[in-house]
Amino acid sequence: MTETSATTGLIFQEPLLWEIGKKGRIGFSMPENDVPEVLPDQKWIRKDIGLPDLSEVNVVRHFTRLSQWNFGIDAGMYPLGSCTMKYNPKINERLAFLPGFADAHPLLPDCLSQGILRLMFDLQNYLTAITGMDSVTLQPAAGAHGELCGMLIFHAYHRKKGKDRSRIIVPDTAHGTNPSSAALCGYKAVSVTTNENGILTPEAVAAVMDEDTAGIMVTNPNTLGFFEENIREISAIVHAKGGLVYGDGANMNAVMGIVDMGACGIDVLHLNLHKTFSTPHGGGGPGAGPVCVRKHLEPFLPVPRVIEEDGRFTLSSDFPDSIGRLHAFYGNVGILIRACGYILSMGAGNLKEASRLAVLNANYIKEKLKKTFHLPYDRTCMHECVFSDKYQNSSKITTLDMAKRLIDFGFHPPTIYFPLVVKGAMMIEPTETESREEIDRFIAAMEQIAREAEEQPDLLRDAPRKCKVRRPDEVQAARKPCLCS
Repeated sequence: MTETSATTGLIFQEPLLWEIGKKGRIGFSMPENDVPEVLPDQKWIRKDIGLPDLSEVNVVRHFTRLSQWNFGIDAGMYPLGSCTMKYNPKINERLAFLPGFADAHPLLPDCLSQGILRLMFDLQNYLTAITGMDSVTLQPAAGAHGELCGMLIFHAYHRKKGKDRSRIIVPDTAHGTNPSSAALCGYKAVSVTTNENGILTPEAVAAVMDEDTAGIMVTNPNTLGFFEENIREISAIVHAKGGLVYGDGANMNAVMGIVDMGACGIDVLHLNLHKTFSTPHGGGGPGAGPVCVRKHLEPFLPVPRVIEEDGRFTLSSDFPDSIGRLHAFYGNVGILIRACGYILSMGAGNLKEASRLAVLNANYIKEKLKKTFHLPYDRTCMHECVFSDKYQNSSKITTLDMAKRLIDFGFHPPTIYFPLVVKGAMMIEPTETESREEIDRFIAAMEQIAREAEEQPDLLRDAPRKCKVRRPDEVQAARKPCLCS
């Protein structure tokens, strides 16, 4: 590989604002006060709270320089497996900033909020159509919040039936938040292992499913990147014992518009709008994790809900079996607007095509790199593929070493050491938004790193070499974090 997008150009040093500031500097001219000054008891007012005095240029350069230390999806490929870090179309940002949306206060009465309430109502219908489910709540603020909502619905459903249950089945290829969300609702997580093909078997589920088990949480596609082909049989086994099936839909980017989750037997499904439906992710959030349910669980959805009566939209809390409110007001509405814009601009056909391209890109990487890196499961994957560092172990090079070295080539590292079922895992998800040329550059970088692991292993042990901060002591960072300002 001869060219990379990384360089050793200007890397600015930048001190704290308190070190930059000088007494008397002003960055903003306040208008003169034209009303009488009225102050409360002076003893409650701090004259000096220690904020630095800064000029406009101080502030602009400080934050611009800090922004250049970071890597984001607008800068380059971000192949974090399971996180689905795809490009966010900027048209959705413009839609969310339209004055009628951006200036709407959540305390406005329904009569002055018809546009935004209709948008929420329509978005609910779009998500039911895409997933094959019957009803949706848009309240949850992220995927894990959606999982908590789902587990609360499980609990409310079984209590309504007259028998609380104490266990939840969680496969070893589930997202790590699944057992945590179950535990928050008082459930004990019961682990089941996948087979040699990386998927669940009906026999494994039947062996642990009983009348004290509330249901199962299935990540589908799972964290190995495979579709759970036996999901209908597994759902039937769980339903036969009175349990419910929870679908972790964080990986819907692989099956959007293709798989009918309701027909698979899923009772509750959460979606990550900040992944599948291309809204800002992580530090660019906040997120949104809508929860879709089948008709028999609709009474338990959170309140308030957007309902339509005689052509008007209102927020209603008149649902006695509801699990209650999960979020202040109605949720992270700005993110919901972005997701609605994405769905409308793409249309049904392009949503389906996006999933196909995500699967194509992942399989392209898998086929190109499977002779270079160990591939634990050599079969067609969905949106992501999982390699390991087994071939590099003879040079005493680890997954972490290779991930650090990849930074020198201008790429964000993939997810590493997850899923836990693969030792030294490297989980790569290119998403549908990367071109073949960019993916080929990524593949070339990975191939060069593999050669370096064999011929120049010290290069990797000292990587990254081009970053402002190179390789911190991660053990000390975890055991003795520096939390001072």
